[in-house]
Amino acid sequence: MTANNQDVLARLKQGALRFQTEVHASKAEEYQKMASTPQRPHTLVIACADSRVDVESLLSAEPGEIFITRNVGNMVPAYGEMLGGVSAVIEYAVIALKVRHIMVCGHSDCGAMKALLNPESTQDMPTVRSWLANGHAALRVADFVGEKNERPGERLCQLTEENVLMQMSHLKTHPSVAGGLARQVLTISGWVYEIATGTVRIVGEGGRTFMPVGTDA
Repeated sequence: MTANNQDVLARLKQGALRFQTEVHASKAEEYQKMASTPQRPHTLVIACADSRVDVESLLSAEPGEIFITRNVGNMVPAYGEMLGGVSAVIEYAVIALKVRHIMVCGHSDCGAMKALLNPESTQDMPTVRSWLANGHAALRVADFVGEKNERPGERLCQLTEENVLMQMSHLKTHPSVAGGLARQVLTISGWVYEIATGTVRIVGEGGRTFMPVGTDA
């Protein structure tokens, strides 16, 4: 193990120790109760794996409130195309945990969206390239609705929004989600988080315009 690797491991250990002695210790009774009580999260969050996106902090959520799955580009494969971890999480969250809401959370400066715009960047990552196929339809839509002379930053923003909308559409192909929506026991939304400013824009099911949080659409 190199010195740099040792430094990283040491930092992780220090973080765990600080959590035990400060965070966990200050809420010992709450954690003790959680350990013996089945989880009952109200929301499933499908977020990007980007290390800059702190979902719990973004939502001011306490442990046990949200069920989270993260992947490159906050993708949701359409049901039956890539049955795997994401599909299993969705099914478990809706049927077993009975979450009442699902949010797909994209973000600014997303590496996956940049890779969709620049496919050559993933030529040495065949698995990543295959996974990003879940965003190809969003790329086509973004190219169609966007102006040809838009700046790169604007195109990235447009694609980020279209990708969230497309993954929401994919989400509704999952039988558990379709059933929950039909019974009106489940709702879905799309979010885009701006890392630099902390602002969040949201769109509801069936909408296309992302509105700042707190704005009545």
